[in-house]
Amino acid sequence: MRFDEAYSGNVFIKSHPDFAESEAVIYGMPMDWTVSYRPGSRFGPARIREVSIGLEEYSPYLDRELGEVKYFDAGDIPLPFGNAQRSLDMIEDFVDKILAADKFPLGIGGEHLVSWPVIKAVYKKYPDLAVIHMDAHTDLREQYEGEPLSHATPIRKVAELIGPTNVFSFGIRSGTKEEFQWAKDNGMYIAKFEVLEPLREVLPKLAGRPVYVTIDIDVLDPAHAPGTGTVDAGGITSKELLAAIHEIAKSNIRVVGADLVEVAPIYDHSEQTANTASKLIREMILGWVQKRNA
Repeated sequence: MRFDEAYSGNVFIKSHPDFAESEAVIYGMPMDWTVSYRPGSRFGPARIREVSIGLEEYSPYLDRELGEVKYFDAGDIPLPFGNAQRSLDMIEDFVDKILAADKFPLGIGGEHLVSWPVIKAVYKKYPDLAVIHMDAHTDLREQYEGEPLSHATPIRKVAELIGPTNVFSFGIRSGTKEEFQWAKDNGMYIAKFEVLEPLREVLPKLAGRPVYVTIDIDVLDPAHAPGTGTVDAGGITSKELLAAIHEIAKSNIRVVGADLVEVAPIYDHSEQTANTASKLIREMILGWVQKRNA
């Protein structure tokens, strides 16, 4: 599969058929090879696309329609089942090509480890990169049960690559004591439990900088997103997460890429989680792709 060929399955609503003319590229990363609790997020990208047909194309939050942004749906990267390292290498190569074509990469996971190769690729293009991370979990372990390639390790890898002071985590409510201590000792920003208010305080400090945003759907309380692999009580509401996306949209940062991960449709028979994810992606497209090209 080439990175610029048309996707033959379901596409995200209002996707543009031509890669060359598009400003952004949506792509799926259907990998859940390293999860430590409940697998199933590899089915997230396809289901989010399928339910997107129920979206309104107009965002009353941003007063924009999806037809105002050209984005190409490249489909799912055909990752080799069970081979974590090769999968990560394929993701990085895929995103390298998107960035070389000067497109905005918008990934859909998949477990959170898939964000690691994407951020590696983005960092090569933007060496002054900062990362905004919204999640229930710190994801700062060096390894999980002896395995460094784990959904519990991506933010630690990112912090070691771009520098801990360039990583800003929000909504965190779960992690080992050692993870929180490592962040404190190394100057990494962690906002426990909340997203919106601490985000408002941080965004002015990132003005003008290229920023990558990674959102784990489990930053939401399980009442709002039960369809995820590692649910964790005490999260934020979907209204708050939408407000955070809009806060970023109206800020002076340069969003240069983003992803939404950890939707596992099998655990949510109401499809509430996938539908929420598709709406979040709509707002990310309308808010952030515009910011990049402004």
